[in-house]
Amino acid sequence: MAARIVYRTPVQPDWIDYNQHLNDAYYVVAMSRGCDAFMDAVGIDAAYRASTQCTLYSLESHTHWLREVKFGETLEIGAHIIGLDNKRIHLGFEVRVAGKDGVAATGEFMLLHYRQGENAGAATFPDHIKAALSAFNGPEAGEWAGPGSRVLTLVKRA
Repeated sequence: MAARIVYRTPVQPDWIDYNQHLNDAYYVVAMSRGCDAFMDAVGIDAAYRASTQCTLYSLESHTHWLREVKFGETLEIGAHIIGLDNKRIHLGFEVRVAGKDGVAATGEFMLLHYRQGENAGAATFPDHIKAALSAFNGPEAGEWAGPGSRVLTLVKRA
């Protein structure tokens, strides 16, 4: 099953490289914007960030480019929670081209719930955010099927 679509964007002219297809960096830009949309979907939105001083920081990411994308196409960014604990989310992204079969790219992001400001540091998710994260994939989501070259996983910390 495809990941839940959280963001759509047309491919911009300045995203096209000398090979006349989407430059590799812009797949990541689109996934990063998808991460912002994911945050809104699970309640880590502007109001939450302002009231708690908490946000998500990216710790690591892996990208797999699978098919070329051309100017004039629209990207659909799907998100799937692969794993989570009290402070981190292992988030998978699928980049698809609207109206076409198959996945153009995948990405994995390791995200940390982080409190900014005077008492900066990793922060435990509050219960309402944990509930939203737990419900995000939905009951029919199944396992995320993105390819992996190296394992990206939650490491248990003492």
